[in-house]
Amino acid sequence: MPRKQSRKLAVLDVIAARFVPGVHYLEVEVNRELIGLYDDYVTLRRALIDFGLMDRADGRYWRSGGTVEV
Repeated sequence: MPRKQSRKLAVLDVIAARFVPGVHYLEVEVNRELIGLYDDYVTLRRALIDFGLMDRADGRYWRSGGTVEV
């Protein structure tokens, strides 16, 4: 993961694009998608939340930001 915030956000935006807006995912589904991208998938999942690209509640995750193709 890049240290510079702008680069980190750019990488996270690409990762967030792997999740369909409006679809709720279980934590295990999010982990499955992230585990092949970065060894510390837990930190990656938290970063998606912290940067506002995903939200979570009641064990469900969903995409809440990032670039969306129209």
